Amino acid sequence: MSTRPLLLLVEDDELLARAYMTFLSRLPCPCETAHVASAGEALAFIEQRRPELLLLDLLLPDMHGIELMRVLNERGLACPTIVVTVENSAEVAVNAMQAGAVDYLLKPLSPERLVTTVRNALEGLNLKARLHDYEAALPDAGYEGFIGNAPVMRVLYRLIGNAAASDASVFISGESGTGKDVCAEAIHNRGRRADKPLIAINCAAIPRELMESELFGHLRGAFTGADRNREGAIALADGGTLFFDEVCELNLDLQAKLLRFVESRAYRPVGGGQERAADVRIICATNRDPLAEVQAGRFREDLYYRLYVVPITLPPLRDRHEDILLLARHFLDRFAREEGKDFTGFSDGAEAELLTYPWPGNVRQLQNVIRRIVVMQSGGTVDALMLPATPAAESGPASVGGTPQAAQIRPLWEQERAIIERAIALCGGNVIEAAARLGISDSTIYRKRARWQATAVTREA
Repeated sequence: MSTRPLLLLVEDDELLARAYMTFLSRLPCPCETAHVASAGEALAFIEQRRPELLLLDLLLPDMHGIELMRVLNERGLACPTIVVTVENSAEVAVNAMQAGAVDYLLKPLSPERLVTTVRNALEGLNLKARLHDYEAALPDAGYEGFIGNAPVMRVLYRLIGNAAASDASVFISGESGTGKDVCAEAIHNRGRRADKPLIAINCAAIPRELMESELFGHLRGAFTGADRNREGAIALADGGTLFFDEVCELNLDLQAKLLRFVESRAYRPVGGGQERAADVRIICATNRDPLAEVQAGRFREDLYYRLYVVPITLPPLRDRHEDILLLARHFLDRFAREEGKDFTGFSDGAEAELLTYPWPGNVRQLQNVIRRIVVMQSGGTVDALMLPATPAAESGPASVGGTPQAAQIRPLWEQERAIIERAIALCGGNVIEAAARLGISDSTIYRKRARWQATAVTREA
């Protein structure tokens, strides 16, 4: 959009047109205005220069305003439109919205009402244009094992790409089920070490007494049962990447030895007297707050600052709400192929259930729910009755405190977001149609979505 957006007024009443133009001169932002008196003149004008906003009277002498909007749509000349009319009926309003109107005003108009509506529309269009430019600069959906088109995910893809270009240590944090292991693999696969090994070591799954040997290796006779030399994860990852999953589970003694390796890239196998060197890139991950672990004395501060060079936080599924159905359909197709079954998608009711559930177990929980459906059902369309009665069973222990009924209450903004995103999904992604059916303007939806996305990005920053 130009620095001075063009607003075209289409009004056959000359006195009203002059009044409206006077009112519009009070807009706080600079705006170029033009006036025509008929649909034919408007069409000719727009063919030469398309305005950023159309202020359109519906009762024109040569054509009804909604018909003009349809003609503009057919010719590829559609532009955001505020309709102005004396026709006060729900049918006219819905028809106008379906034809592409962003707002609907009834005559007679007060100066304040006209100026406020036009100002809001221009601000919404400007925000939409800025958001479009921002999203266009981000990577596409689907990236190194990730499935997602939400803005927070496309920001994540760019972070991964930037991190992969370096050998600096990366510290991935995020709730369980958000894909921290997928992120580590993406960084490795995009980096210069992609042709070398990626060795993962799960710090929560290996018993404490075996962790040092798993990490550094051991020599024959180092302890009871050590009947041969064994290479550890560091040696196996030499030249490649070493991924510490759930790194905050390491005990403090082993943290000290890991710190020495991080600083010197030298280590000593258990039972060995000679140091060895290894060139590895280190990636760590945890579902805890690492700084809180440091403050609680469970994680060494010096090791934290050595590892926490490039932080990446994975967004929970509730902050990428528009990806829920995308992921669900992906998992349904994948598991149906694996099980040799024919599924045709989700019913509207099933999609509504998927969209309104908060998914505390994130992508992993959604994946398990869809897998269970595919295993237990023969095929066809997945309806709401096929979904588990309580998906929370997939995400682990329930939170304590309050009644089970109270635990189901979600914040109002989350419910509003679920309603809006479901409406958009049911309208095939058409925001204008969804807005018309919800009884709001599409600029309202764009503002709300931009606010939700900005909040999510800020939370992850």
